[in-house]
Amino acid sequence: MVDLRDWVGRSETRTDTLRPEIVQALNAALGREDVLLPGTPLPALRHWLYFLDMQPRDALGRDGHARLGGFLPDVSAYWGMPARRMWAGSRIDFQAPLWLCEPVTRRSSIESISEKQGRAGKLVFVTVRHEIFDAADRLAITDRHDIVYRPDDALPAPAEAAPLQATLLRSFTADPVLLFRYSALTWNGHRIHYDRDYARDTEGYRGLVVHGPLLASLLADLAQDAQPLRPMRHFTFRARRPVMDGTDFTLCGQPVSDDATHLWIADADGNLAMQAEAQFL
Repeated sequence: MVDLRDWVGRSETRTDTLRPEIVQALNAALGREDVLLPGTPLPALRHWLYFLDMQPRDALGRDGHARLGGFLPDVSAYWGMPARRMWAGSRIDFQAPLWLCEPVTRRSSIESISEKQGRAGKLVFVTVRHEIFDAADRLAITDRHDIVYRPDDALPAPAEAAPLQATLLRSFTADPVLLFRYSALTWNGHRIHYDRDYARDTEGYRGLVVHGPLLASLLADLAQDAQPLRPMRHFTFRARRPVMDGTDFTLCGQPVSDDATHLWIADADGNLAMQAEAQFL
């Protein structure tokens, strides 16, 4: 018998160095022309490009991710059937800047695990708390990362129309080349992002799935570009519906105050694909 509560409190620590060329590689993939020099602040959400989980080949599960049962709970064994995983969202606080070229440490722990019954079937939610410290061991970022697990036969979430009112708008299309480059930069082996047959036949998607953190990064950039001189202090996002490769989608933003912007993504059919909030100092 597998008891999911056994994983609550498990922790791990990783170290890395904020190499500028990693962020510059993502900028190139996105078509951004930002100039990044050693000693400049790490742009918002680019901490996801570091602390990579480089598991050996024989430690991978069927989906290309690290096999469940190590740091993350073995939801497949708990259910007695394969479990699909998805990055459902994150809640991020930026307490202090991180500087390119400096060494950093990430301390992670499983904060909570809960099982729910949703409209699409049974679900397991796992929240991992990541704390990132600078070279002087000062807390710089707290990132609560929410992961959701579903059975293979789970029904898709019902569509919801995206809001129509936005003052910040940017159209975007993610092609397979961008998905490949983002997977490589983040060492993300999840097959739904590059293996079209697996994405369609095993997990039931219409095409390749655009990475949730990539979409969230595009929304954060939209908000930050509108507030170039103000550092971000909080960002939260929630994935609502998958975005497929090769389809046009729209990044939308609506300021709600001088320091806060409501953000969302409307997919090619006008459905709400992601919601987010950005707050600035």
